[in-house]
Amino acid sequence: MPTILAIESSCDETSAAVCRDGKVLSNFIANQTVHEQYGGVVPELASRAHIQHIVPVADQALKKAGISLDETDAIAFTQSPGLIGSLLVGGQFAKSLALSLNKPLIAVHHMQAHVLANLIDDPKPAFPFLCLTVSGGHTQIVLCESPTRMRVIGETIDDAAGEAFDKSAKLLGLPYPGGPLIDKYAKEGNPDRFHFPEPKIPGLDFSFSGLKTSILYFLQNAGKSLAYKEEVLATPEERDLFVKENLADICASIQARIISILLNKLKQAAAETGIRDLCLAGGVSANSGLRQAFTETGARLGWNTFIPAFQYCTDNAGMIAITAYYKYLEGQTVPLTVSSSARAEW
Repeated sequence: MPTILAIESSCDETSAAVCRDGKVLSNFIANQTVHEQYGGVVPELASRAHIQHIVPVADQALKKAGISLDETDAIAFTQSPGLIGSLLVGGQFAKSLALSLNKPLIAVHHMQAHVLANLIDDPKPAFPFLCLTVSGGHTQIVLCESPTRMRVIGETIDDAAGEAFDKSAKLLGLPYPGGPLIDKYAKEGNPDRFHFPEPKIPGLDFSFSGLKTSILYFLQNAGKSLAYKEEVLATPEERDLFVKENLADICASIQARIISILLNKLKQAAAETGIRDLCLAGGVSANSGLRQAFTETGARLGWNTFIPAFQYCTDNAGMIAITAYYKYLEGQTVPLTVSSSARAEW
């Protein structure tokens, strides 16, 4: 029964979790509110906050699980991708523990961990399965053949879906993080009120840059056009009034288009591969509109659909722990000289 302490510090959440024999016993997350006033994550501030949070978070995870450091069989950490300063804090902490305890070290790819978050709770998908992984920095369709063998078969060629949510929210004047606020207002709006274009990208890849541009021009023109036209440019006062009077419908329409882009590609992937077990993962999988549309699409097409619990959708150490568990079973440990990486291929 391998027992693993896992550390996640890829962005602005400091998290620690304990996993024993494939069961996550604890999963603690410390959020950073310091970034709200800047409208986005400030890497230097994120790194400093990780230094403050990492020891108490790890301590709480161990206490909740009823496990001492000596009882652990391995120490795991997020190696990549992410903010390099944040990754270094978690990586150095994990290395120090592994060295002092004489325990093996396990390096985990953050996006692979998002996929395997679907293996934390029952029911679990059967292999092979497809996973739509959607976050602020990534949008991918992953073919997962086993816990340690998976490959990306479709990904964004420019911006990620999470970025499209957050940038749209910023254009609407919503505070950071804006993605969840679009989801909130969308529940009160009409998704068919405004129509934004769906990009025609060949294969299974995604694109969101054109959609973001259309939304920008739409707001600059106070809803009169999706293209840049000087003759219909609205004054700042006209734009503010338009957004105020139509906020719910705008949010619902933006969200509906992002979701349709995601699910249309996923439907194509399912049809091409013949796979019927479909999963959702990543921070944007916490979006209620996406979760509902994914589940309804699956029911209509005969898929077996799986979505992690909310606590395992956003960045968390529970998903790092479950990934490390399967790596441990296959002896996939790393030396203490291993380096963290802001960007790394699968």
